[in-house]
Amino acid sequence: MRYSSVHDRLSGLGSAKWAVHRLAREMKAQGLRIIELTIGEPDSPTPPALIETARAAMRPGRLGYSDGRGEPGLRAALARRYTERRGREFGSDQVICLPGTQTCLYGIFRTLVESGDEVLLGDPMYATYEGLIRQTGATPVPVPLLPENGFRMRAADVAARITPATRVIFLNTPHNPTGAVLTREDIAEIGALAVKHDLWIVSDEVYEDLIFPGVAFTSPLDLPELAERAICAASISKSHAAPGFRSGWVVGPQDFTAKLLPLSEIMLFGSQPFLADMTELAVSEPSPIAAEMVARFSRRAALVVGALDARAGLKVHRPEAGMFALVDIRSTGLSGQDFALGLLRERHVAVMPGESFGEGLAGWLRLSLTQPDEAISEACEQILAHAKAERAAA
Repeated sequence: MRYSSVHDRLSGLGSAKWAVHRLAREMKAQGLRIIELTIGEPDSPTPPALIETARAAMRPGRLGYSDGRGEPGLRAALARRYTERRGREFGSDQVICLPGTQTCLYGIFRTLVESGDEVLLGDPMYATYEGLIRQTGATPVPVPLLPENGFRMRAADVAARITPATRVIFLNTPHNPTGAVLTREDIAEIGALAVKHDLWIVSDEVYEDLIFPGVAFTSPLDLPELAERAICAASISKSHAAPGFRSGWVVGPQDFTAKLLPLSEIMLFGSQPFLADMTELAVSEPSPIAAEMVARFSRRAALVVGALDARAGLKVHRPEAGMFALVDIRSTGLSGQDFALGLLRERHVAVMPGESFGEGLAGWLRLSLTQPDEAISEACEQILAHAKAERAAA
């Protein structure tokens, strides 16, 4: 039987990147104790008020079809939120609500690019980004994010990769997997290139509320000169520990959201009204759990640094936001994939190999900070012991 070419474009870009995580889950199912530091699932319960709001909305019948843009109350709440946070006026016609940041990004790229186009994005990158771009037929063009630059994207590196086929500069700030946060100067310089070459800027900002103390957040939406070309995607998955509810949104120019609307309607014919009511509450006030998560993740990042940095040849990149820390294990002579598999099979600690996030993290590990301090300390002891053993065997 014949299939469309999208299957060829996405070959190897899906679940293969999560092989270590899947193996860890299989080992747990067999009864083994595994310290799981793979996925970024918040370790706080979803705020009870959100769950009760969704339940209460279902009882009177908030179960029907929804507007393809999203429920009016939620879009109005998001417009207020972005007006307050970004310092300029946003209208509800600049918002479309979709199931989670992943679906938002799918819709954005489907609307902006096609075969023959190029999208510039940082390397390392979140594991699904290459597939999000390739599914459209467009080509992802990696821009190196270097550890000596704090893994922040530099305008000069972007400029060196712009071609006549370039259509989008894709940002992720705060960044997964590195925890880097772009400065206002970074975004202004990258934005100037977008203006000069008439490019879109797409920004995944799902970790905006999980920024560590002393770090400032800037969105491309903050800069008035980028108003006609900046689009952001976000959700309540991280800020409100609600990834399973799949409730996200897109904010951008009115003309863009009008172009995205038909795709939204074809894909979904609207999101669930009762989830919209829950999300409206979530975005109308500060997250009641974000500050606690920030404190925990920042403390655990410091714990990883203290346990591993400059020991047995390891180096730790301390994040500025989010829920991950990076460990450079290249001194062992192993790839991140081989080190992670050995660590799991021999010492029952599951981490993500850096290669799952692009060539820029070859020979690195990504550690989730969403387990208790004691578990992370124990995992670090095992990582250190594994690194010493591999160096001695080399």
